[in-house]
Amino acid sequence: MSKDNEPAGPSQRMLRVGELVRHALAAMFARGDVEDDALRGAVITVPEVRMTPDLKIANAYIMPLGGLHAEEIVAALNRHTKYIRGRVAPQINMKFAPEVRFYVDDTFEEASRIDSLLRSENVQRDLDEDEDGTEP
Repeated sequence: MSKDNEPAGPSQRMLRVGELVRHALAAMFARGDVEDDALRGAVITVPEVRMTPDLKIANAYIMPLGGLHAEEIVAALNRHTKYIRGRVAPQINMKFAPEVRFYVDDTFEEASRIDSLLRSENVQRDLDEDEDGTEP
């Protein structure tokens, strides 16, 4: 707990419900349950679902295979949130089904950026100097 009596991170219940929603969404996308022209033929990955502390909103981060048309796919999914909520509700066994909001997952892009920084000439030079025992 922080000094404001707020939990420092998500609770176990938030994490558990987020995983239930993530699995339900992934299964639904694999079956192709949501019909929209923007989603036709798209393979969608759901790396993470973050629940709000009151469990009323599920923020689902998605990434289509290859990252193509991600914004368009997110917009299409956000158009069908009522249908998706109705399909997810029976699978998570809660009194109230959370509202699902979709966002583009940028963790892959961020990891790629960090990887390219680590492979840059400056970093490689510093690493080579450290191996020689000299100060950078």
